[in-house]
Amino acid sequence: MTVEAREIHADSRARLVGGVAAWDSMAPDTREGVGPLAGEKRVRATLTTASLFIWALVAAAQTPPSPAPTTQKPLPATQKPGMTPRPPLLYSESWKLPPYTGERTDENMRFTPAVVTHPRLEVRLYGTDAKVILASIHEERVDLWTGMATSPVAVTLRDRKNYVDLTDAARLRWIVRTNAIHLLHPVVKLSDGRLIVGDRGISTNGEFLQLDIAFSRMRWYSLDPEKVVVLTEVTNPDLRRVDEVGLATLSPGGGHGIAASANLSTVDLFAYPIPR
Repeated sequence: MTVEAREIHADSRARLVGGVAAWDSMAPDTREGVGPLAGEKRVRATLTTASLFIWALVAAAQTPPSPAPTTQKPLPATQKPGMTPRPPLLYSESWKLPPYTGERTDENMRFTPAVVTHPRLEVRLYGTDAKVILASIHEERVDLWTGMATSPVAVTLRDRKNYVDLTDAARLRWIVRTNAIHLLHPVVKLSDGRLIVGDRGISTNGEFLQLDIAFSRMRWYSLDPEKVVVLTEVTNPDLRRVDEVGLATLSPGGGHGIAASANLSTVDLFAYPIPR
């Protein structure tokens, strides 16, 4: 309560007490009304009304003033000043099951070009046992599963019309899952035909996660396209003109069950195109 409110409250109580005392000191025959009871009722009603009015004034004095209206500041932009803008989405691939009859099996679910849904994309498989990579369904999405491969494998996407610039803010966004201490590594094919792999290992500990993969600040190594074996380091590779981009597993799969494997689900590439 403010000082002003306390003063109003004290003064009001003094007036009320004084009024009641004055009434009580009056002789019954001098009180207003017909008979003592009627006069007393009218006075007490008047005093009650006055009391409610004064209490309303006190409450109003205690209510803090409304804050002055302020202009709401807009939310900060997601792109910080001075940062290189994120490239637009170049393509997206969500996969589909290959044509088949009867029940799905390890044989009729093997990868074929019919699994690719984007008309401008083609998929390249690397590794001596890459032919057993399967299309499967998890979490209502189709993915490519490497669990049956008895060799390291790599899966890359190639835009038939464009090279891609993977420098600066380019990102490969991929929903993936790895099981049983199984790692994925970024892999690209340069415009000069060399296949290289990055040292950034990806593990999701058995969960499907959406990851954004940046291609900067990695060490790169030559990758044997037949055996998917890591060779010598490649310094300063030119990522401004990349032919293919994807992911590699550098160890064999462990088969069905909770064993070494990777699932490659929906993939998006945010990069600037370089016409072929």
